[in-house]
Amino acid sequence: MWAFLRDIDRQLFFWINDGWSNSFLDAIMPYWRDKWTWVPLYALILGWLIWRYKKQSWRYILLLAVTVALTDLVSSSVIKPWIGRLRPCNTPELAEQIRVLIHCGPGKSFTSSHATNHFGLAVMVGLLWGKENRWLWPLALFWAATIAIGQVYVGVHYPFDILGGALLGSSIAFIVYRIAQFTRNQRTFAGS
Repeated sequence: MWAFLRDIDRQLFFWINDGWSNSFLDAIMPYWRDKWTWVPLYALILGWLIWRYKKQSWRYILLLAVTVALTDLVSSSVIKPWIGRLRPCNTPELAEQIRVLIHCGPGKSFTSSHATNHFGLAVMVGLLWGKENRWLWPLALFWAATIAIGQVYVGVHYPFDILGGALLGSSIAFIVYRIAQFTRNQRTFAGS
């Protein structure tokens, strides 16, 4: 069973890493999947939150920060060391067959922290503002998915790494959101 899943994962990896290769994506993906590329967007969101919610903005900022901190902690410090899967670019039998567009790094592969963090952020944004702005859900999930797929395209993660990261990040965001709702309801109940 595990060998079958590994083979599917590798076939999907080569389909994206090599099969999708073109000069446009080669130029864009190393930057698109880089967390520093998105700092201006994060700053814009922070500014919007402060402008829109004034003194109450700290609640939203805290929810987003806790979500990303937990997704990164669980993915990088718990799951990756526990699973210990090598990145495709560090797997000896694949090294000559794959295209690596960025520095590979010595870290482990499962789960992709990029996928975990970005899906956690995207789902939290959707949960907080997606009801009033239905367009936000598909946009946020598309954004996270393209960053995650970029990790496969540049050669540093397998597709199942990003799938696992997407599920983990989404789950953590949902749990953080539900805990925030519960504590808010408890305060409302206690104050009545």
